[in-house]
Amino acid sequence: MLLRKLMIAALPLLATGGYGQTTMAGRIDQKAQALEKRLSEWRRDFHQNPELGNREFKTAEKIASHLKQLGIEVQTGVAHTGVVGLLKGGKPGPVVALRADIDALPVTERVDVPFKSTVITEFNGQKTGVMHACGHDTHIAILMGVAEVLSSMKNDLSGTVKFIFQPAEEGAPEGEEGGALLMVKQGVLENPKVDAIFGLHIDSQIEVGKIGYKPGPTMAAVDILNITVKGKQTHGAYPWSGIDPIVTSAQIINSLQTIVSRNLNLTQAPAVVTIGMINGGIRQNIIPESVKMVGTIRTFDEKMHTFVHKRINDIATNVAESAGAAAEVKIDILYPVTVNDVPLTENMIGTLQSVAGKENVNLISAKTGAEDFSYYQQKVPGLFFFLGGMPKGKNVADAAPHHTPDFYLDEGSLVLGVRSLSRLTTDYMEKNKTGTEKGKTKTK
Repeated sequence: MLLRKLMIAALPLLATGGYGQTTMAGRIDQKAQALEKRLSEWRRDFHQNPELGNREFKTAEKIASHLKQLGIEVQTGVAHTGVVGLLKGGKPGPVVALRADIDALPVTERVDVPFKSTVITEFNGQKTGVMHACGHDTHIAILMGVAEVLSSMKNDLSGTVKFIFQPAEEGAPEGEEGGALLMVKQGVLENPKVDAIFGLHIDSQIEVGKIGYKPGPTMAAVDILNITVKGKQTHGAYPWSGIDPIVTSAQIINSLQTIVSRNLNLTQAPAVVTIGMINGGIRQNIIPESVKMVGTIRTFDEKMHTFVHKRINDIATNVAESAGAAAEVKIDILYPVTVNDVPLTENMIGTLQSVAGKENVNLISAKTGAEDFSYYQQKVPGLFFFLGGMPKGKNVADAAPHHTPDFYLDEGSLVLGVRSLSRLTTDYMEKNKTGTEKGKTKTK
C-alpha cells in the first residue's frame, strides 16, 4: 500500500519529466489549459468592442486592470494608448519582451457570430464599421493569458518579462505618430533593457494547432504611395478642351504593374505594387482637374526597394507628361522588413516544436504582408511566428484572408498561443542565465 501511494504521488513529476525546467514546462501547459474558457471570453469581448489605432481607450483600460490584478507593474499611455507590464522574476536573468497589438480595422463585419462587431465610426471622412479583421483580439487575449501564467510562477522565473500591448499596428491616424516606432522612441525596450523579443500573429489560412515560422526576412517592408495627377478641367462632352487626369491615371496604373512583371528578378525576392484607392471627379459630365491615387509597396530587399521607388516616380511623371498632364509622387516609408534573428530562431525553434509537436511546426515562405514588429527587431533580436486560426479540414482557398469582412478565426489555438509564448520566455531565460550578446543567443 505504501509503495502504491508513493507511485501515485510521483505521477505529476513523471508527467512533466521531473524537476527543473521540464517541470516548469508542465506547469505552464496545465495553467494555460485551465485558461481556455477565459481566453475565449476575453477574445470575444475585445472582438465585440473593437477600437481603431490610437483610440484603444477601453481596450487599454481592460488590459491594465488585468495586469494590475496579477500584481504586475503597469505603465499606461505609452505611445498614446499602449500598456506595458513589467514582471520581475525571483531569480536574476535576461529581460524578455512579449508583444501583442491591440487595434482593429475600419472594416464592416459580415461574419454571423454571436459576438459580431456592430461598432460604427468615421474613418477618412467615410462611415464604416470597425472590426478585428486581423486577429489582434486574439493576440490581446493570448498575452493576457501569458501574463496570468507567468505571474503565477514569478518566483521561479530567471529574469524579467516585459509585456508590450501596442496600439496602432495597422498605422496611426493621419497626422499622428503611433505604433511600434513610437513605442521604441519612448523607450519601451529600455529600463530595463530588453535582451530578446517574441511575438506571434494568428493566421486565418494556417490550420489550428499548427505554427509557421521563417528565419531571416519574414514579412515585407511596406511603403505608402501617393500619386496626384493634375490635368485641365473641362466639360465631359468636350474632352479635347481639357487634359483628362482620369485617363492618364488609368495609363499610370497599368504601367506601374510592369515594374514587378518586367523589371524585377522575382527569383531573388518578391515585390508588390498595388493601387488601392483612386479618387477623382464629382459629376458624370465633368472631366476633373485632378485625380489622387493611394497604394502600397512591398519589398524584401534594399536594392529592390530603392529601384521600385525610382521606377514608380519615372513611370508616373513620364506617362503624365506624355498626356500633357503632370504627376506628383510622394512615398512614405511605413515599416521596414520583419527580420527574424537567425541565431535566436534556430536556438528557440525546438521550444515551438516541443509545444506544438515537431510535425506541426512548419517552415513557411516569406509573406508580403507587413508588421511593425520589425521596429523592435531593429533594436534587439526578435522572433515573430504564425499561429494557426483556420478550422481543421478547411480548404485554404475557402478561408477568408485578413482585412476582409468575412475574416474568421477558430479559437482552438488560443491555448497553444499562451503555451508557446510562455515556454519561449522560460526556455530563453534558462538558456541565457549568463546574458546575451547582440544578435546572438548564448546558451548556458
